[in-house]
Amino acid sequence: MNPGLFPTVTISARGEQRLRSGHLWIYRADVADVRAEAGDRVVVRDPRGRTLGHALFSDRSQIALRLLTFGEAPADDALIRRRVESALEFRQSLAIDATAFRLVHGEGDLLPSLVVDRYGDYLVVQALSQGIDRLLPMIVSTLQELVHPKGILARNDPRARLLEGLEQRVDLLSGEVPETVGVREGGIEYDVDLRRGQKTGLFLDQRENRAAAVIYAGGRLLDCFSYTGGFALALGRRCRETIALDVSEEAIARVRQHAARNGVAVDARVGNVFDELRGFERLGERFDVIVLDPPAFAKNKAAVAKATTGYKEINLRALKLLNPGGTLVTCSCSYNVNEATFAGIVQDAAVDAQARVTVVEKRMQGRDHPVLLGVPETYYLKCFILRKLP
Repeated sequence: MNPGLFPTVTISARGEQRLRSGHLWIYRADVADVRAEAGDRVVVRDPRGRTLGHALFSDRSQIALRLLTFGEAPADDALIRRRVESALEFRQSLAIDATAFRLVHGEGDLLPSLVVDRYGDYLVVQALSQGIDRLLPMIVSTLQELVHPKGILARNDPRARLLEGLEQRVDLLSGEVPETVGVREGGIEYDVDLRRGQKTGLFLDQRENRAAAVIYAGGRLLDCFSYTGGFALALGRRCRETIALDVSEEAIARVRQHAARNGVAVDARVGNVFDELRGFERLGERFDVIVLDPPAFAKNKAAVAKATTGYKEINLRALKLLNPGGTLVTCSCSYNVNEATFAGIVQDAAVDAQARVTVVEKRMQGRDHPVLLGVPETYYLKCFILRKLP
C-alpha cells in the first residue's frame, strides 16, 4: 500500500505525552484528525505529522486507539503472530499446575483487547475491540497452527463489546466444544460450562491466590461469593467445617457438584452475603478463616463511593466474625479501587471492628495475567491475606 494512503489518526500533544509515558490507550478527546475506518490498523501521528506508532482504531469507543507498536515498526500480521507466539512461550515457561489458564492477556501481552484462555484441549477467545474483532480470523488460524486445540469458542458476549458497537454473541469458531469441559487446578477438578460460565468459564486469575491461602487454612472456613467453590474446595480439605455462600442457585449447585467430585465436605448455601454475615453475627458464629472474593463493586468511577461502602461493610462484618489469630483473605477485582484505596477501606473496617490486623501477604492476579507497567488498568485484582491478632 502507498504510505500516503495508509489509514492515519492524528492525536493531540496531551495524547502524545500519554503514549510516551508508556500507556497504550488514547481516548477520543485526544484525537485531532481521523482518516481511517472502524477497526483499521492505523499510523498514529503527532500534531506535527510525525509517526508515533501504529494502533487499532475504534470509531465508537471512548478508547479510540490501542497502541500496537511505538515508532516506525509496522503492526502487520507477522507482528500479531510474533506476539501470540511470545505469549504462548511465556505461559509454557511458568509450568502452571493446572489445565486451565490464560494464554493471552490483552495489554499485558501487547495484544490489547484480545483474551485467549485454555481449558484443557479447548480455547476460548474474546475480541473486545473493533480492531481485534476484524483480526479474529487470522488470530484463530494462528492459534490452530500453534496450539492444535480440539475446538475454539468465541465468548464475545461481554458488555464491553457494546461500547465498540459490536454485537454480543457466542460462536464456535473451529472444531467442536462440548457442553462442559473437565479441567484441573492443582488437585481440584472442575466441570466448566464454556458457553455460559462467568468470564470465559472460570475465574482463572485467582488460581495462585487460592494456592497461597491453603497454607493458612484450618478450623472453620467461610467462603463468601463462592461462585463455583474455588476457595472452598482448595482450603476445605484442611478445614473441619466449610460453608460456601453465593446468591446464585446455579453457582451453589455447581459448588455441590464440584465438592462431591473432589471429596470435599462443603455446606453450600444460597444467600445474600451481606445479609448472611449480619445473620452469623447475630447468632454469635465464629470462623477461623474467611474468604471475601466479591464481584467488581466499582465497574466505573461513578460507582466507587458505593463500592467503598460495600467493601467496608463486608470486611467489617468478616473481622467481627473472625476468631483471634484467624485469617481473612479479602479481594477486590475493581480496577477503579486501587491497592492503596482498598487497603484504606480494610483499615477503616478493622478500626470499626476494634480489631488489630496484620498483613501477611499482598497478592494480585496470577502470573498468566501479567500487569503492564504504564497501564494501571492491567492491575485490577488485589488480594490481601490478613491475620487478626489475638
